[in-house]
Amino acid sequence: MFKKILIANRGEIAMRVIRTCKEMGIKTVAVYSTADAESLHVRFADEAVCIGPAPSTESYLKMANIIAAAEITNADAIHPGYGFLSENAKFSKICEEHEIKFIGASAEMIEKMGDKATAKSTMIEAGVPCVPGSEGVIPDFKTCKKVAKETGYPVMLKASAGGGGKGMRAVWKEEDLQAAWESARQESKAAFGNDDMYMEKLIEEPRHIEIQIVGDSNGRACHLSERDCSVQRRHQKLTEETPSPFMTDELREKMGEAAIKAAEYIKYEGAGTVEFLVDKHRNFYFMEMNTRIQVEHPITEQVVDYDLIREQILVAAGVPISGKNYYPQLHSIECRINAEDPYKDFRPSPGKITNLHLPGGHGVRIDTHVYSGYIIPPNYDSMIAKLITTAQTREEAINKMKRALDEFVVEGIKTTVPFHRQLMDHPDYVAGDYTTKFMEDFEMAAPEED
Repeated sequence: MFKKILIANRGEIAMRVIRTCKEMGIKTVAVYSTADAESLHVRFADEAVCIGPAPSTESYLKMANIIAAAEITNADAIHPGYGFLSENAKFSKICEEHEIKFIGASAEMIEKMGDKATAKSTMIEAGVPCVPGSEGVIPDFKTCKKVAKETGYPVMLKASAGGGGKGMRAVWKEEDLQAAWESARQESKAAFGNDDMYMEKLIEEPRHIEIQIVGDSNGRACHLSERDCSVQRRHQKLTEETPSPFMTDELREKMGEAAIKAAEYIKYEGAGTVEFLVDKHRNFYFMEMNTRIQVEHPITEQVVDYDLIREQILVAAGVPISGKNYYPQLHSIECRINAEDPYKDFRPSPGKITNLHLPGGHGVRIDTHVYSGYIIPPNYDSMIAKLITTAQTREEAINKMKRALDEFVVEGIKTTVPFHRQLMDHPDYVAGDYTTKFMEDFEMAAPEED
């Protein structure tokens, strides 16, 4: 077992890893930028190393600085969390070369699944259902036009190196294809330094449902059932739940089997998710695989009583998995609390938290790194907390979330708490009748006067 783990991340995920490491008797090293000197993960780790100034390109993405921090503190493993370097094949390889265990996928695995076009062709080989479309990267616009015609409109152009909704364009008719092709490539080039594109059939009224999997070094994998991530804004998830209100026992078995097939075909090691689009007829199609822990992992932990971070560490240390699959025994919902103003098109709201009161009570979990007096830097993702409620039924989990949101007080900045409170009352959400298009028609009601 590892003696000391360096957490190559910040914020609530760094705190999350530190907590599990402490419970396992493993020492921890926090790394931080100058903007994060007062973050809780710096205070609660056994050691902390400053790795650079505020911009992530000069700190959390600076591989040499992180490796140096691991070496001077004698860390024998690095946990990358999510974002930053968590799915960076080069960093995984550098860790291996320095004989530091990367608690995540191998460089080969990340390369195979990180490029969406390659991942899709790999999944077709594995026999996992995939969305109809191009077989790989589209070389030029002439081919693009041909593939679109063969696939049938509407189609979705996607950046092969994409993520976070960048380089994606829905095209409903042929005359709009060239403009979409050019703008998507430009956006992809600017965001990822790569303008490779592929194409898929646009699935109408889709739900975004992912299956949590864990694989070990023996090539075995298990699944921990699904999470419904369909409530999104600009391809960014806002809230997630498990079990999905759209799921049936038969569909869960089929999707679970497909996710295990995907993981075992590539001999995947570690925690990851196989993400699917599910149409209104409950046909499901492989979308992508995330070779890391997900932001929304806590809801899975809550409904199956399973520490995914602990399992990541055990698998990385060579401990085999049990091999059994896990099914939800409860219902859990996560709301991402962001420092954004939902009344002003979710405009970022960095600054000082002047007063903070976190909700509590039975079935309420908070993952956060902030406190009263904490200054939220403008340099990183705007998420400041994850609020998770868990109960026997979906209705109880929603009611518990309403109560918890009413207790959640953050002063000094704007947050998405009011959005989530209104979401919990929305009749379509309450009925479980939502797709990835839900936010296109959602409008915030005016705030109540004090």
